[in-house]
Amino acid sequence: MIQVLNNPIYAIVVTKGRYKHTHLGVKVGGPADEYAFHIANQLVANTPYTNMIELNFPHLKLLFSTTISIAITGAKCEASVNNESINMWQTIDMKAGDTLNIGKFITGLRVYIAFANGLDIPYKTQIVDDIKLKVKDIFKLRNPKIVTNKRLKKNLVPKYEDSLTLRVMLSYQHKEFDDTQIKRFFDSKWIVSQQINRMGYKLEGEALKQKKDGIISQGICFGAVQIPKDGQPIVLLKDRQTIGGYPIIGVVLDVDCFSLSQTVPSTKVKFRQISFKEATAISKKFYSHFL
Repeated sequence: MIQVLNNPIYAIVVTKGRYKHTHLGVKVGGPADEYAFHIANQLVANTPYTNMIELNFPHLKLLFSTTISIAITGAKCEASVNNESINMWQTIDMKAGDTLNIGKFITGLRVYIAFANGLDIPYKTQIVDDIKLKVKDIFKLRNPKIVTNKRLKKNLVPKYEDSLTLRVMLSYQHKEFDDTQIKRFFDSKWIVSQQINRMGYKLEGEALKQKKDGIISQGICFGAVQIPKDGQPIVLLKDRQTIGGYPIIGVVLDVDCFSLSQTVPSTKVKFRQISFKEATAISKKFYSHFL
């Protein structure tokens, strides 16, 4: 078992997410950064989409009462076991009585902690919302085990930098914007605002003008770029609402959304147009490594 020793600001248990329920108004959810999520599971030899902890703000302390292999990925952070620093993006063996501490985030915004075989939590308990960790919580482990030590190659460890290019496919609503506005969308240098969370990221820059004040509300996909009345783009992510009434100028490639979810306010963002064929090929290659 593991016990939560502090009160983290926003630490949750995440798994694949809840698909086929959006018609009921239920968000999809799931890990904000699927790259870090999948790598963490691979490092401890888990099956795809085994549940784990996603830490959205610094500081989490866990006490282990059993021996188990874990892996920590995502935002570069100050991590230690029994006050001794440990490395990320590799397998770590915990013993009964050990304390894991996740401290300050250095670069990036979300940390993932995977446990060999995962936490013993029924999936059905996460249908309404993700399980949030709080002080004194105790979680059972599902058949805890030690696995062969692994380490991700350095060239595969992401660097969360102060600029990011997002690849975008124009949506069928891009005709709500004239050619000048489409050009401005791709030519502008946008800045990540303070208004960010797992629902979406609002960007700041020269406002885009749309032909209409709004549209009839309709379903929203992952990575959709809404343009509200103020003309500032919102990229919608895992906890997005299921419908919306703002025109969608384009859709960000899912792989790039994972990178966006690790960016902090003031990060510079550019959009680059790609075709549906290019997007399909990139996503297919990405997921082939994990499924």
